[in-house]
Amino acid sequence: MRRLAARLLIAGVALVAGGTAAACSAAPGLAYAQAQGNVHSTGTASGPSTAMVPTSARGKTTTGPMIDVVGAPAGVKAKSGIVVDATTGQVLWAQDENGVLPIASITKVMTALVVIQAGGLNQQVTVPKAVTGYVAKYSANAAGLIPGQKFTADELLHIMLVLSAADAAYTLASAYGPGLPAFIAKMNAEAARLGLVHTHFTTPDGLPYPTETATYSTAAELVRLGEVAMSYPEFRSIVGLRVYNLPKSASHNAVSVSTDNAFLSTYPGAVGIKIGYTNAAGHTLLFEAVRGGRVLIGDVLGSPLSGFSAAAQDAAKILNWAFALKPAS
Repeated sequence: MRRLAARLLIAGVALVAGGTAAACSAAPGLAYAQAQGNVHSTGTASGPSTAMVPTSARGKTTTGPMIDVVGAPAGVKAKSGIVVDATTGQVLWAQDENGVLPIASITKVMTALVVIQAGGLNQQVTVPKAVTGYVAKYSANAAGLIPGQKFTADELLHIMLVLSAADAAYTLASAYGPGLPAFIAKMNAEAARLGLVHTHFTTPDGLPYPTETATYSTAAELVRLGEVAMSYPEFRSIVGLRVYNLPKSASHNAVSVSTDNAFLSTYPGAVGIKIGYTNAAGHTLLFEAVRGGRVLIGDVLGSPLSGFSAAAQDAAKILNWAFALKPAS
């Protein structure tokens, strides 16, 4: 059984009245069952959000001790963020968690999820001719995949997630759509299936087209996506890697890639999962870490453009605060 059922109770975030972009629909977004725990939320301009347990989640119970939430993490510069105890589903802290923002390369988490769910990870996938022009057009981060060469889907997943390579994402989407439009439709269908009503994809990689804000989500909904993706061993085994070396074969050149995810290399207990960056999105990070047997998952969106470690620094402040919290008595 996937760890999701035992670890995280996903529900819907009670939408806040006031006409914000995140509250434009009466349909619930994402939330977590809080049981008796407290949540620290700075809310939004329209007021703090509250959690609710929808009908689909009733009858489920959390496992493990609830946490006594005191204070809040200091110095977080991200526009939006959230951290959740992944065992109980208790939201420990949130800031504008329902605000709709561009997510950059965190998009590739959904790309990977759609591919993994489709299966056939050992099948050979041919790098399409159009990938060269695609990468050049958008000045995308890429592994230099050569059209006509063949990789397994699993190899392409490694290249895409470790390096955040747009050419690998394009190749997977082309094969698993088949074609980009069909694949992006599958991404949005999966988002709808997961109840991510404020999430939308226009690319398989998070590149800013047709506009810089066309692919978007919320901090709360990305935690749902991250938890689902991390429940797949295939995904989980990749996103904690800092380096991936693929030897040359008869079907492709050697490929060596490394991550620029500062969170993986600097935060003790980090196990994943995905960073992103565009001018509009700023620095984004979907993260998970383990300490003393406690697993926390969260994300930050819109960390400042002050450096590539900006999101990792925000995540560290949130996690250090959250891991210091004590179980409720």
